[in-house]
Amino acid sequence: MIRTKDLSKVFKIGKKGKQEITAVDGLTLEVTEGEVFGFLGPNGAGKTTTVRMLTSLIQPTRGQASVAGYQLGKDDTQIRRSVGILTESPGMYERLSAEKNLEIYANLYDVPDVAGAVTKYLTMLDLWERRADPVGSFSKGMRQKLAVARALLHEPSVLFLDEPTSGLDPEAAKMVRDFIENLKTEGRTIFMTTHNLDEADRLCDRVGIFKQRLLAIDTPEHLRQQLFGRKSVFHLAQVNPQWLGMIKNMPGVSAVEEVNGKLVVSLEDPERDNPAIVRRLVGEGADIRFIGELRHSLEDVYIEMVHASEKERAA
Repeated sequence: MIRTKDLSKVFKIGKKGKQEITAVDGLTLEVTEGEVFGFLGPNGAGKTTTVRMLTSLIQPTRGQASVAGYQLGKDDTQIRRSVGILTESPGMYERLSAEKNLEIYANLYDVPDVAGAVTKYLTMLDLWERRADPVGSFSKGMRQKLAVARALLHEPSVLFLDEPTSGLDPEAAKMVRDFIENLKTEGRTIFMTTHNLDEADRLCDRVGIFKQRLLAIDTPEHLRQQLFGRKSVFHLAQVNPQWLGMIKNMPGVSAVEEVNGKLVVSLEDPERDNPAIVRRLVGEGADIRFIGELRHSLEDVYIEMVHASEKERAA
């Protein structure tokens, strides 16, 4: 649904454009139909520039891309008609009502049933009772919901969301997240940039960690496993130091350490190896209170990847 190959954008700045800044450097990725893809990176990483290229708002310096079957640079009008986009700071006609705002955009997109589409999305996003009110009187959360409605009026197959919950209060952010989850069930392809890593972990099928270039791409769970492995935590009434060496020599175990009276065991496959460790510990007289898994957050993965990239560039 979205494919890029060596997609790059270089901005020329300064007098006579002699100075160059690379915002996106050789991006190659594929987002499949019906996938929610999270594009993660720090401020200034090139995420918004990427979205602007993929929605044909700006042209790339080099590289190729296709969106919804259309070629960037060749089918730009068709791309703009086929996608929906929510920008980080969506502009609205503040003196006009919510209903009138959506009617204008629905007509621009030649929506067949303008009234029906406007009613559908105002209702779905809990804005129907405020349909006649000027947008200038809306809270930021209400404006964001209206912007989501605007992006969906023409029923796009691909939806680009640039920081969809940025600056929203918890209730409004939850409603936007719930709405995105509903869109997942409809099979829409969603390309989402976000700084909220818990949000990305919850909503995204895969994520790409990006800083001018793509640092990693996979499911959040696989990225955690690749970077940190898997660790089981054995909560014991008491730890015998001799048990560390005993467990370290067992099949599937790569490392063992004692942390605050608990045994933290790095394993290839906890589901396979935990039972054998339990039997061995019980056989040695250990009193096992319970077993858990030490799970790293997507934030841990993100920070590790970005910092490693910074060190690599500095070197």
